[in-house]
Amino acid sequence: MTLPNWITFSRLLGIPFLLYGLHNPTPQSRWVCLVIFLICALTDWLDGYLARKLNQISELGKFLDPLVDKLLVLAPLLALIELGQIPGWGVFLILGRELTIAGWRVNQTTITGANIWGKLKTVSQIIAIALLIAPLPQVWQTPTIIAFWVSVSLTLISGGIYLLPQKNE
Repeated sequence: MTLPNWITFSRLLGIPFLLYGLHNPTPQSRWVCLVIFLICALTDWLDGYLARKLNQISELGKFLDPLVDKLLVLAPLLALIELGQIPGWGVFLILGRELTIAGWRVNQTTITGANIWGKLKTVSQIIAIALLIAPLPQVWQTPTIIAFWVSVSLTLISGGIYLLPQKNE
């Protein structure tokens, strides 16, 4: 296994700590969860950067990276539903898109990396989840929920773009 793949795999280690910290959150545990989440999110950039720089792009990495990303996004979102911060149906839309694209990818002859819409989706999800995890003052509630719905929208748009027939030019 390559270094970028190990870094991708290491992101999984943060998920149990996120779930534990968000189970009965205090302001302090939320700050810790935010740091853990952001470190995990940065490793998403790092593994891709290293894979390209070290010429270690692999089929395993193309498969593992989006799978780990989905787990890193869905785990805190599910905890945030339990805390009553976001509606379950919004997370269901994200989950539905992710399962649809995962199923679609299984039928592809080659695994491709994320396009610009997939990257925008991921960035918007990271921003929204970070805002939702952080123990911010009440004044941040509306911008935070807007960030969540923007991420849901970009998630659905990016899924639609993946599924649309590609024109050969």
